[in-house]
Amino acid sequence: MRKIGLRLTFLIAACSLCLLTQGRQRINPDTAVTTKHEVVINGKMIKFTAVAGTQPVWDDSGKVIASVFYTYYYRDDVSNRATRPLAISFNGGPGAGALWMRLGYTGPHRAKIDDEGFPIQPYGIEDNPYSLLDETDLVYVEPVNTGYSRPLNGAALSQFLGINNDLRYLASWISTFVRRHNRWISPKYLIGESYGTYRVSGLAYELQAKHWMYVNGVVLVSPGTLGIWRYGPVGDGNLLPYYAATAWYHKKLPNDLQSLDLLDLLPQVEKYTVDSLIPVLVRGGFVAADKKTAVAKQLSRYMGIDEQSILDHNLAVPMAFFWKELLRSEGFTIGRLDSRYLGIDRKNAGDRPDYSPENTSWEHVFAPANGYYMENYLNYKTDVEYYVSGHASWNRFDLENQTGESLRKAMAMNPYLHVMVQSGYYDGATDYFNAQYNLWQLDPSGKLKDRMEWKGYRSGHMMYLRKEDLKTANEDLRDFIRRTIPKDGQPAMYTRKEETNGK
Repeated sequence: MRKIGLRLTFLIAACSLCLLTQGRQRINPDTAVTTKHEVVINGKMIKFTAVAGTQPVWDDSGKVIASVFYTYYYRDDVSNRATRPLAISFNGGPGAGALWMRLGYTGPHRAKIDDEGFPIQPYGIEDNPYSLLDETDLVYVEPVNTGYSRPLNGAALSQFLGINNDLRYLASWISTFVRRHNRWISPKYLIGESYGTYRVSGLAYELQAKHWMYVNGVVLVSPGTLGIWRYGPVGDGNLLPYYAATAWYHKKLPNDLQSLDLLDLLPQVEKYTVDSLIPVLVRGGFVAADKKTAVAKQLSRYMGIDEQSILDHNLAVPMAFFWKELLRSEGFTIGRLDSRYLGIDRKNAGDRPDYSPENTSWEHVFAPANGYYMENYLNYKTDVEYYVSGHASWNRFDLENQTGESLRKAMAMNPYLHVMVQSGYYDGATDYFNAQYNLWQLDPSGKLKDRMEWKGYRSGHMMYLRKEDLKTANEDLRDFIRRTIPKDGQPAMYTRKEETNGK
């Protein structure tokens, strides 16, 4: 990457509230620092502008109550920016900063890691040759108390936390951003990862209902449950395909299964899950002993752990136990967010790992790379600590969580709206089969399924950290955007069959 110019701009609002103090740190809630860059994406040189800044959140009386940090990238050689796509991206947690998606997935720069996503030193930044910036402009948003975003002027943090609070102020913030940057006409896409999938699902409806802003696409990267209930026998059974994928990766399956390609193995496991396992789990303690033993034997073949352990858990093996058990005899645990990663516990005994090896591995890289990136690439200088995670959380499983239903309503009310899901086969936090289950249950009528699609990748929760999947997943996004922008003059309407046939 070669910087071809650098321009620093500060936008300071003309009011006494602009500079606010939080401890010894002074936060300006309305700033912008602009830099110029170029990057080669898919073999083509792209010149672009990066804006790193803050935009206020106001209460109903017009008082500034928070400063939300964002990074905005737009391509320079665009003749009509009003109609160029705009993708607005959120990470999860719910208290995670946007550094993962910005410096791992779609942004023009990327943290230095090896081809499988593991840390390498010295830490640093490199160009992302697969960035989505050639196809769409990009905005990465840091919700309050993530990244550099903070509540201000005595505002209580609690008013920004919780599923519905989160959606209300972020929808308003997006509306302000679109207005300020004159992007009303642009086709708009919401991309969310992990808890961010709850955000973008709810925002699709919140933006329509409260701000008259209709989006073209919602991308769910490693989605959570979206408030779609599946606990008990269905929830227990749905984990089997993930278990099988992970056992296959670690070569713990019988030879006849291990010799299959992953994508040949999983369909038979999925079929067994739906047709055989879940009906047995539904019967609970009333399953005949011989049937229970037969199921345990089959589960052992698919899961790579012994029959007795499965029987001891009444055929419903908890994830934490699986992460501890699969490689126990070799002295290792496996990761939650990406089960390709290995950990070492204090003792082999126990029913759960001591820590998440994949998470600590990623933290090696992204926190220092992000700090370096802000100062040296984006020229954003601040004494405010960047909150990677852990400073904003709430119960994502409470009764307020109707985000899946909100997404369904948004799709039903907006014929332009399409949904794509991206999942890693080795993700144990938001497993791929439950992501498919979301789509099956999102619209029980089946009338919207032609506007939904699912993509799988041979990595974990952040599939884009693996170089091969980074390339493929970005290309899938690029293709999704191209296909879901309506042709000029195409009306947003449903048609009856007789109308389609000219009757």
